[in-house]
Parts: sequence; structure tokens; C-alpha cells
Amino acid sequence: MTFTTRFAPSPTGPLHLGHAFSALRAADLARAANGRFLLRIEDIDQSRARPEWEHQIYDDLAWLGLTWERPVLRQSARLPAYRAALTRLWALGQLYPCTCSRRDIAAAASAPQEGVLPAFGPDGLIYPRTCAHVPNPASPLPNAVLRLNMARALRSLPDPLEFTETGKGPNGETGQITLSHAMLRSDVGDVILARTGLGASYHLAVVVDDAAQAVSLVPRGQDLFTATAIHLVLQKLLGLPTPAYHHHRLIRDEKGKRLAKRDDARAIALYRAEGKTPADIREMVGL
Repeated sequence: MTFTTRFAPSPTGPLHLGHAFSALRAADLARAANGRFLLRIEDIDQSRARPEWEHQIYDDLAWLGLTWERPVLRQSARLPAYRAALTRLWALGQLYPCTCSRRDIAAAASAPQEGVLPAFGPDGLIYPRTCAHVPNPASPLPNAVLRLNMARALRSLPDPLEFTETGKGPNGETGQITLSHAMLRSDVGDVILARTGLGASYHLAVVVDDAAQAVSLVPRGQDLFTATAIHLVLQKLLGLPTPAYHHHRLIRDEKGKRLAKRDDARAIALYRAEGKTPADIREMVGL
């Protein structure tokens, strides 16, 4: 299999220095291995995606000197593939509909439990499984929130699960990473795989798309290290290959805060307008 990396931004704002670092790192890794570098547009949230931001992504990356294969895969064109994955998981009995609001979840998580504090996972508060014991309908409810029944899913999977880390997690995790069933139940829980109005969550879409594009190494920020546990479970349930992962450091501001798209002052387009060069950007992000 050809060594393949990817950069997968969302067209919801300007690319900043953190995006530049991630894209350049992915392209550099592919180039060093004489492999493929792919660009994917994660525009599944059409309420926030904007064509002008997508065009800006192409302009900024080309200015940085990056090239990628065409046509570019766009999540908004992949809804049938996500529905097929959800249908398969539903048929396996691994999903259940959830009608809880965020307020309901917060209230249940904060209910007095002797010696137990609210737990947080990759998606925030770990869901207290309020709807897990309600009998499922014959088919998924249209536009329903669907959650992964983690406890049931793990019954069919080996313990522990493993993936290869070629970068470093937030605490220096590298090499062969093992994830026990106990950890997946307690620290990840029943995450959402289909959201109202979106069709699929980020977690499901990224797993399906990485497999469809034959991505062999996933470079991304350390803030997504804990989400890899979700992706590993979904890959195993759907019979998809597990790529290696390369979690990298985050680009932060002077106060140590991770950059976000609201940090327009660090947008690549503004540096371009000020006369910076791609070599300047590489130096600024430490490449």
C-alpha cells in the first residue's frame, strides 16, 4: 500500500499558523516516504461551511507550496457512505437513539453520587447512558441523535485494542498504544455518531473517509489524541483498516493558549498580505 497522509480542514474560517504546521507536517512526511499527500474538505456542517473559506484554503495551501491530488474529497458529497456505516452499526445492535439535551446530560452528570465526580471524555461530559436501556425501534429514527453503545460494542472486540503512534500524545505517548476495554467504557463512553441535521458526527465521517482514501498515516494535533480511541473502536466494528497516527504539538500563542480560527491575527492570509514568505511561515512554526 502506498504511504498516504492527509490534511483535512473545515471551511469555517481562515487557516492559521496551527493549520499551516499540520498541513506542512503531513506533506513533509509524505514527501520523505515518496508517498501521497491528500487534501480533504470536512464540510459536513453546512450551516457553518462557506465557499469563500474553502477557496481560501486552496489559495493558502498553494501559496505554502503544497500540491495535492484532485479531485478533492468533500464530506458533503459523502452522506450516503456515512448512512451505510450507520445502517451497518444499527444492524449489529451497536447504536441507540438518544433524546437527551445538553442540559439533561449536565444535570444527570452532576447528580450526587457518593465518591464519584463528573467525568470528561473526548466529547466533553461522558454520557450517563440515560437512553441506553430504552428498547430500540425497528429502524433508526429519522434525524435522531444516535449513540454508540460502547459496552455492547466491546463484547465483539479484543481486549486491549492497539494502534501505532509515530508522533507523541499529550503525555509523551508513542510507539504501540494499548487501550483497555475498561478505559474505553470509563473514559470514552457512548459517544454520538449521528447528530440532528448533520447525518454523521466527525468521528464516524473521519473513520469512513480515511479508509476510503487509503490513508496510512494520520497526522493531526495532540488535542485529538483521545479521540483516536473512538476511531479505533469504529474501525474494528466496521471492518476497516487502522492507520498509524502521528499526533504533533500544537501551535500556541504567547500565553500558551492553542490557536483557534477566531485568532484572525495569526491567519495565513494576513501574513501573506504583510509580505511574509512560505519560508517565514516554516520558521515561525518551527519546521
